[in-house]
Amino acid sequence: MTAPGRRRPAHVLANAPFRRLWMAMSVCSLGDWLNILALTALAGNLTKGDYRVQSLAIGGVFIAKMLPAILLGPLAGAFADRFDRRLTMFYADLARFAVVLSIPLVGSYQWIIVATILVECVNLFWVPAKDATVPNLVPKEQLESANQLNLLVTYGSAPVAALLFAVLSVAGDVASSLLPMLTGTHATGLALVVNAAAYLVSAFLIFTLRDIPRRDGAISTPSVLKQIVEGWRFVGGNRLIRGLIIGMLGAFAAGGAVVGVAKIYVGALGGGDAAYGVVFGAVFVGMALGMFFGLRLLRELSRRRLFGLSITVAGAVLVAIALIHNLVIVVMLTVLLGACAGIAWIIGYTMIGLEVEDSMRGRTFSFLQSTARVTLLLVVAVANPLAALFGEHLFKVGRLAYQFDGSNLVLIVGGVLATVVGILALRHMDDRKGVPLADDLFAALRGESYQREAEEQVPGLFVAFEGGEGSGKTTQSRLLAIWLRDQGYDVVQTREPGSTKIGMRLRAILLDAAERGLSARSEALLYAADRAEHVEKVIRPALYRGSVVVTDRYVDSSLAYQGAGRALEAADVSKINAWATGGLVPHLTVLIDTPPSVGLTRLGGAADRIESEPLEFHERVRKEFRALAAAAPERYLVVDGTLTQQEITREIQDRVRDILPDPVPQESEDATGTMPAIRD
Repeated sequence: MTAPGRRRPAHVLANAPFRRLWMAMSVCSLGDWLNILALTALAGNLTKGDYRVQSLAIGGVFIAKMLPAILLGPLAGAFADRFDRRLTMFYADLARFAVVLSIPLVGSYQWIIVATILVECVNLFWVPAKDATVPNLVPKEQLESANQLNLLVTYGSAPVAALLFAVLSVAGDVASSLLPMLTGTHATGLALVVNAAAYLVSAFLIFTLRDIPRRDGAISTPSVLKQIVEGWRFVGGNRLIRGLIIGMLGAFAAGGAVVGVAKIYVGALGGGDAAYGVVFGAVFVGMALGMFFGLRLLRELSRRRLFGLSITVAGAVLVAIALIHNLVIVVMLTVLLGACAGIAWIIGYTMIGLEVEDSMRGRTFSFLQSTARVTLLLVVAVANPLAALFGEHLFKVGRLAYQFDGSNLVLIVGGVLATVVGILALRHMDDRKGVPLADDLFAALRGESYQREAEEQVPGLFVAFEGGEGSGKTTQSRLLAIWLRDQGYDVVQTREPGSTKIGMRLRAILLDAAERGLSARSEALLYAADRAEHVEKVIRPALYRGSVVVTDRYVDSSLAYQGAGRALEAADVSKINAWATGGLVPHLTVLIDTPPSVGLTRLGGAADRIESEPLEFHERVRKEFRALAAAAPERYLVVDGTLTQQEITREIQDRVRDILPDPVPQESEDATGTMPAIRD
């Protein structure tokens, strides 16, 4: 008997509500980049004649674009969490349409600055509302793909906008030559009209999107100010989110160094505006390549490790860009720099979307957007003065000469900063301590998992069920075992703790509500002892004879309950359990993700020692389970525990079909003379 084929999930764009939102975001992104190019060009045209005035005018546009984030970013995030997100985006698009359309009509530099600030204020409300809506429109397993598409159009539309601006500029020049009465700002005016039209199209698409969940009355917090404070406190208090945001801000700081001196540096290399445009486009081409091909190439590498590694490599590449005086090589390295940035951003956005509750997601994204813009503003403001202060220097050694200017210094400082932040993020978030990074990376490049490569090969299949109290994992593990037996497989259904004689004694101690004085370290060691006996006496023998082992809890429970719940060092808990199990890892871990506020109400009878812990304990446990799944998505199936029992069962069966071996006759277990495991 062969296992039936698993149905391939539909592409994320087959989801009609998400597709409409994605189309709206695509035209908005195109309009945003066209807006930057048109406004900076218009500011330069209006201040021709004085190089310093022109430079300050263009810089003023960038400062005006980033300044509103300092004050309005957190407020906008709270707004996205409190009010109807569809209407928020719709009215924001209409406001942007009206303001942008007014710029070529007024035609003064002062109004450019005012209009830029107004547009950016509106953007601060549009972006967190969009980011917080995406996880509500797509299934969890498609969130990474959705974020890939979102970030692709966010940054991939930049070269398209540059090309469109060039075409509109040529059209404007031709029109000016044919009609001398047209001013020199005709091309930028035409680009701004197209920009305004893009916002109007987005408004129409958003208005017709009726599937965005309403937020009216969904948040019980009575004060907007209190919501903002909660969002900031949440980011600072969550270790994983804090690590993600530190890493992403470090990447932004390095990017700010590039933005600040790129024009000067390209000019020093002998390139003009065309070369500057090529370097500008190379960054975003690299980001698109990194978002799609980088993650696919390294799909077996832990997402947490890949996040820190990509930022570290980006810093090293930036240092190389600063030291190499060859424009062609600089362009190629810039593509690599963009690829590293793309990988880091898609991972960061995906993990934040998975880890942050819907009620806090808007404020978290807004906090990231605001602090990123402030970081970029500060770096851009410091970069050019630092480069000017350092000046130009020509170093000679014999016949060899090397030009090292202030722009080189700024790029090196940015590269070193990114490298340090990447290393810190890697150390802060590493979820595979003890596994050599180089070996892990080379195995991922071969399309393999280092941990699996090192494991012994067994003929059986190992499936573990994880989840919080009352999640339904015990029921689902039993239903899967029954289904597999009906398919003709030899199944060993087991649990932790308590599937061996010694394990039963340990279970009595571990779950006894009277054992309140048990220390966290002792608890972790007792669970590891039960697991060592469980693997040695039940799991490994069953796998070697070709059985399918279905266990209710395994190593992840210790990482979640003792690591996060009891606040023990995750590396210590991981090492203890790796030694206890001999490195045996399930082929598939099914996480039934149920909010503790729901799961705890399902429990019947007297609560045991773990069940009676406070809600905050169970919330930490749930977040750690989700973090473990997000770090190795290829080995996990995350199922929404609030679905009906039938829906959960169907999702699990669909995934398990894909990894099932050929069935082993049921008599094989009896023929070995081995006692079956204790069943639930």
